[in-house]
Amino acid sequence: MHSFTFNAPKQIICQPNSTAQLGDLCLRIIGKRVLIVTDQGIIGAGLLQPILETLMRAGVTAFVFDQVLADPAESIVLAATDQAIAQQVDGVIGFGGGSSMDVAKLVALLAKGEERLADIYGVNLVKGQRLPLIQIPTTAGTGSEVTAVAIISVAGSEKKGVVSPQLLPDLALLDAQLTLGLPALVTATTGIDAMVHAIEAFTSASQNHNLISDALAKEALVLLGGNLERVVNEGGNLTARSNMLLGSMLAGQAFANSPVAAVHALAYPLGGIYHLSHGLTNALILPHVMRFNQSVCAEQYAILAPLVFPELAQLQDQTERSNAFIDALGALNIRLLKKVRLRDYAIDESALPLLASAAMQQARLLVNNPREVTEKDALAIYQAAW
Repeated sequence: MHSFTFNAPKQIICQPNSTAQLGDLCLRIIGKRVLIVTDQGIIGAGLLQPILETLMRAGVTAFVFDQVLADPAESIVLAATDQAIAQQVDGVIGFGGGSSMDVAKLVALLAKGEERLADIYGVNLVKGQRLPLIQIPTTAGTGSEVTAVAIISVAGSEKKGVVSPQLLPDLALLDAQLTLGLPALVTATTGIDAMVHAIEAFTSASQNHNLISDALAKEALVLLGGNLERVVNEGGNLTARSNMLLGSMLAGQAFANSPVAAVHALAYPLGGIYHLSHGLTNALILPHVMRFNQSVCAEQYAILAPLVFPELAQLQDQTERSNAFIDALGALNIRLLKKVRLRDYAIDESALPLLASAAMQQARLLVNNPREVTEKDALAIYQAAW
């Protein structure tokens, strides 16, 4: 066994309607003045008002920053930080999808006044501490509530990450009732996103790849594979929603410690340039990166295959089962997304070399891929996905 480090949040609560306890939890963990970082979609869905009422009943004064956008820019992080400082808050609550939670992480860090955002892009460059932080996901996909990573858009379409244990929250609060209203397509893309996290964590070439992450990734895939189509077709099924939220969190912990690789590296330019959702871009790229990696990952894919698709257990040959796994994931994409080619999203074939060049800027991720990816390889993967 090789040495590794496993980081995790201080506390996780997984319980439907657990946000009803938020006022008391906030008093215990944060204090009486809190900034909630969220987005307009959460406001429009009516999810925020019950949270505000719960906090008010507990005597907590809540300020709201609701201008988070997908692929948030530095300017959003800095505006939210300015509000936190101006209101002299005791801590931060991230409430929403991965973008809101990523911004909340950085606001909790920057509002402490010990760091500059420009100085901390990269891995383990954070030197200071943060304000208390609670994360509440409203989608079952990103796992951001339990990761030490925040992804920000810079210089237009480029994405950069801040990676540091200081970004892990004091509490991740998983309330599946918050996910009951998710549209079917959002449910599908975020669910596939979580599956990507688990698959890439299990096959990661990172030096910190470890048995804990492997165990979490496998259990995540059991939950995600067993519930994704059900929850897309039965959006009000609270049991399936709970299983998806738990699976997403487990996959998040897995990749937080055994980092993701080429699927994410090639997905990021699609999100940054074409503003497609992160879950969708991961889904579009996943089967093609897996096909590229198969020559070195067949054994691992064969292990994972029956966890997601139990019927594949009957295939005894490792290569045959691995192939069938990739095919089954591609078929799942078609069933859930309908449109699964890059050309279906107004991406011109002539743009593929630019995407390949942009993907190569994601060295932090590509180094974790089990097979080396050159720019020529990246272009071939995009061409296969086109």
